[in-house]
Amino acid sequence: MTKTRCVHVHQHFRKLVQQLKKTLRFSASDKSRGVTEPLSLDDLPEECISIIISFTSPRDAYVFASVSKTFASAVQSDIIWENFLPSEYKSLIPQSPDFLSKKELYFALCHESVLIDDGKKILWVERENAKRCIMLSAMNLSITWGDSPQSWRWVSDPQARFETVAELLEVCLFEIRGRINTRVLSPRTRYSVYIVFMKVNICYGFENVAVEVVVGVVGKDLEESCRRYVCFDEARDEQFRRRDRGKNLVKPERRNDGWMEINLGEFFNEGGLSKYDEIEVVALENKLRHWKRGLIIRGVEIRPAKVW
Repeated sequence: MTKTRCVHVHQHFRKLVQQLKKTLRFSASDKSRGVTEPLSLDDLPEECISIIISFTSPRDAYVFASVSKTFASAVQSDIIWENFLPSEYKSLIPQSPDFLSKKELYFALCHESVLIDDGKKILWVERENAKRCIMLSAMNLSITWGDSPQSWRWVSDPQARFETVAELLEVCLFEIRGRINTRVLSPRTRYSVYIVFMKVNICYGFENVAVEVVVGVVGKDLEESCRRYVCFDEARDEQFRRRDRGKNLVKPERRNDGWMEINLGEFFNEGGLSKYDEIEVVALENKLRHWKRGLIIRGVEIRPAKVW
């Protein structure tokens, strides 16, 4: 850490200490001179430092750990990492000798997602900010003609965490809907919504087709929601671009795990104790009415939006 940044961290932490002093009337006295001096950071009990850091974030905790040995020791405390863990972590990751500390439990949830809701969702947390991420499986979505064996086929996939994924055999009307209650997400957080899919060898019907998608709060006018158009086909021709240049058209991107994803939209989860909303995601193509085939839908992923 540079000297300038170290001074900035000290100043930021000192403000927290001064606020704590005003509340607790906590000061250090120099009896030899009979004067009262400002409280030094090193004079604080380690547990007190841990409590203060627990109100920041994992990224901030590592910054504080670089300030001094006292901070580095305080950052190892279970007080901090239990506050970063989801409140229901005990039911997500069973306590075992493999996890000797809350810090280890936290990073277990960062590196390995866990199945919840009878295997229909997976949950993990982002390493730097402890925000929750959720993925709805295809089984947790409402797919038009999804129960028709001529239209969709449910197959197992060893690459997916879920028991089955949905393979599109042939439909004219392409419609997928999903809902999630915001109470399972982190409050005061802006989220992005992605549909995760891949294409099989025989895939058609999505060439230069704009699929309308909406992400919004259930019960509100869709015009007030996040509406855009997406294209499942990467190879869009110039004529298609000119024809739909007035639309907010989004193309797919390849993920590190080999799947593709498309950003369907964003929403802000205000959270709180008194009100929880349901967020609905809709992907619909019902205008061209030509046959479509060859997508494998893994699910819908909801994770904190990137701030650039």
